[in-house]
Amino acid sequence: MAYPVAGKKVLITGASSGLGAALARGLAGREAVVGLIARRQDRLAEVLADCRRTSPESAMWAADLADTAALHDLALGAWDALGGIDVLVNNAAMPKRRPVAALEPDEVEHVMRVNFVAPMRLTLALLPRMLARRSGMIVNVSSVGGRLPIIHESAYCASKFALCGWSEAVAVDLHGSGVSVKLIEPGPVDTEIWDHPGSEEPLYRGPKVPAAEVAEGIIEALGSDRIEHYVPDLRAVVDAKNADLDAFVAGAAAMGRS
Repeated sequence: MAYPVAGKKVLITGASSGLGAALARGLAGREAVVGLIARRQDRLAEVLADCRRTSPESAMWAADLADTAALHDLALGAWDALGGIDVLVNNAAMPKRRPVAALEPDEVEHVMRVNFVAPMRLTLALLPRMLARRSGMIVNVSSVGGRLPIIHESAYCASKFALCGWSEAVAVDLHGSGVSVKLIEPGPVDTEIWDHPGSEEPLYRGPKVPAAEVAEGIIEALGSDRIEHYVPDLRAVVDAKNADLDAFVAGAAAMGRS
């Protein structure tokens, strides 16, 4: 069953480019009111201008999600400005492609703040109001990197594994409350995350899915009864890893060396 998007208030992080921007445009095109959060104000303003063509009440907040102490007030301010939030989409993420022996602890902690702590804080800020209303949806955009170990991506994978575990446990706690959880596991998406400053060149050279295609998959998932959604469907790879972790680790390492 399709989720009735028109008129819904949707708050999206990481909305200035890539998947977040595509999702914002796709939802606004279906007449949802979108609230956009990202660090780059100029890029965010461009996305907002596009969204306002079909959703004039949409709004934006320029914020650095690594500043986690500010996120509670940001979330409640967005709720008040939009007149409530029906769907929170925790989409913002950053990589840190580097062999684990070359990582600094502060770098790993920064990745964790953006990719896990920020979604956690935004969720906990909005959850009491959603529960009081007995309706709402938390959409956590993880990654197949939240189910699979990726070479030179230990910080990223740690953050995404954490987001997966958090999502599953939160779904258990909220079952029957009127507030639902969706866990999205995108594969390789054609976004700027591959060219992130401070990260090594990616070893992956395979095909990438257009951001707009993954955004459509997320919008479709909003109306699903299922919690977890692979976009595109790479569940078979995850199942193979779970069937024999030792073989998967050895194989992934060999591919990295080649």
